[in-house]
This record gives sequence, C-alpha cells and structure tokens, in this order.
Amino acid sequence: MEKRKSITAGFDIGGAHLKVTRAEDGRIVEAVTIATPLWQGLHTLTLAFEKSAPIYAGADLNAFTMTGELADVFPSRDAGVAALLDEISTRVPGEKLIYAGPSGFVGVEQATRLSADVASANWHATASLVAKLAGDALFVDMGSTTTDIIAIRNGAVANDGYTDAGRLLSGELVYTGFTRTFLFGVASSAPVRGRLTPLMNEYFASIADAHRILGELDEKDDRHASADGKEKTVDGSIARLARMIGRDAAELTPPEWREVARWFSEQQLRKIHDAASLVAGPMARDVPIVGAGTGRWQIRRLAERMERCFVDFAEIIPADDAIRGEASSVAPASAVALLAGSQF
Repeated sequence: MEKRKSITAGFDIGGAHLKVTRAEDGRIVEAVTIATPLWQGLHTLTLAFEKSAPIYAGADLNAFTMTGELADVFPSRDAGVAALLDEISTRVPGEKLIYAGPSGFVGVEQATRLSADVASANWHATASLVAKLAGDALFVDMGSTTTDIIAIRNGAVANDGYTDAGRLLSGELVYTGFTRTFLFGVASSAPVRGRLTPLMNEYFASIADAHRILGELDEKDDRHASADGKEKTVDGSIARLARMIGRDAAELTPPEWREVARWFSEQQLRKIHDAASLVAGPMARDVPIVGAGTGRWQIRRLAERMERCFVDFAEIIPADDAIRGEASSVAPASAVALLAGSQF
C-alpha cells in the first residue's frame, strides 16, 4: 500500500489578505491569496477561510502566523491576537500550531499568553526559514503593504527590533509595499515637464497604478479595488495618477506618464535602499540579498543598487515549479507550513 503523504497547511492572516499554502511531504504544492479587508469586520476572515478550504482540506497540521491583529477593528494588538486565535479555533479543523517568534510553535491556548510574541511575527518565520536554507543573507520581503529587511548571520536571524515599533526604528520594517501604498506615502511631489509639482494629498492613486503603467505589475497581486473603484488598466491608472498632480490624462503623453510613474517607483526604492543599507551594516560584499514577496522586481533593483547577488526565495524553497512564484508571494504562509511540517 502506498504511504499516505504528510500534509501541512500554512496560514498568514494579514489585515488585507489571507494567504494559505499546502505542503505535502515537505514541499509546497498549492498557494493562494484572498483579499480579506479585516477593517470591515471578522466576517471577511470567515469568508476567506471558506474560500481557501480546498487548500487546507485533509491537513494533518495547520500552522499559523499573523499581522491582522493590527486591523483597526480591534482596540489593541492583544485583543486582535485573541480574536484571531478564536477564529482559528472555530473555523479551522484539526491540529493547530501558532508561530510565536523566538518561542517557536505553540498551541492555541499557550499562544493566548504569548500575544507579544505572536503579534506580527510572520517576518520572523520567513527569515528563520531563509536562515536554514541560505545561511548568511540580507533577507528582504516586499508584500502588498510593507517591506521586511532582516539580516541573517551564521544561519540565524540577527534582528535588532522585534515589535513593529522596534523594527520601524531599526529600519527592519519599512511601511511601503508593491500595490497598496498610497502615492503620497512615498513622495510629496513629482517632476512634470521639468518642474516639481506638489501632490494632491488625497487617495487618488496607489503605487499599484505606477507599477501597472510601468508594465511591472502582475494583476493577480493587486486584489483590492482601485482608488476610484474603476478599471485596473493602464489608461485607468494614468487617469488616477493624473489626479495626484492636478491634471487630466490627456495633458501628458504616454511616455511622460511613464516617467511620472517611474518617479514614484524610484522614490519607493530609495526608502527601501536607505533602510537596507542600515540593516546590512558590515555584512561582507559577497552576502546575497534573498528576495521574497510580490515586490521581487523592486528587490532585484535593490540588489543591483547595493551591488549584491540576488537570490529569489522562490528558487530555494522546496515547491512545485508551477507555483514557485505564488509560494514566494505568500512567503510567511510557505515558511510556517515548511517549518512546522518538517521541524527544520
């Protein structure tokens, strides 16, 4: 009789997305991202669990990490962790483990007493896996909303901060992402025909619009509505970008709009570069940058700028070739599935 495969499901519960992976015998075989606007209520997570049920069906073990406790539907992080743990207990059958950073994987009941370790620990899970797979590295994970920059030294996570507040101070957390960041979050002005134009301080467009105009956006990575609720096309993105500088789309040529879009992408990259330079510190020049997340295009550019070799997280994790890109885009979910399932 053929031996049954060991199945581990990994979950990353964010404030904007639920990410779920399925690992069979220590290899990622399925991965999915579902828009989950937790700020609208916990029912969005319930729906996301239902939609992703085929991914974790029959799992021997379910491993979880989270950042969703930050959603403003919760009065505090502790309350958010408690609410999400309750959802996990209620909605997901079978054995469950929660990632608690330095404390490792713990049961749901113990996790309620370790909320400070559990809260926003997804970066630590992915960095821990990278440490075991790549040894020394500067690990950069750029998702839809934030970018994590973590030093890996001697096969171990060498973080300076741990909490969101501490990592913001250390440069290990940069609150900018590949799709959801507001444009005025990366710049206060933009050059237009040789003159620096102040931006409208309104949510007229997101960084996804800039990356779409540049042809660098995979549409499956942009799962939330556009700023105006209209079409996600290059023309639609140009119309939204135009509003940021008080213009209509017809006032500039397509190449000019690409230059404006390139400005915003460049300003975002500069913020990440500044932080990465601080985190890298005295790392040897031959230490590579390992990049994960939906924003790997930006991380490749970062590696070129820092004159370091780029290693794609998608290429070093055990995963089926057909879903390597998606497994990297949901890196923390992949990490907890692989770490919990094999106990590296």
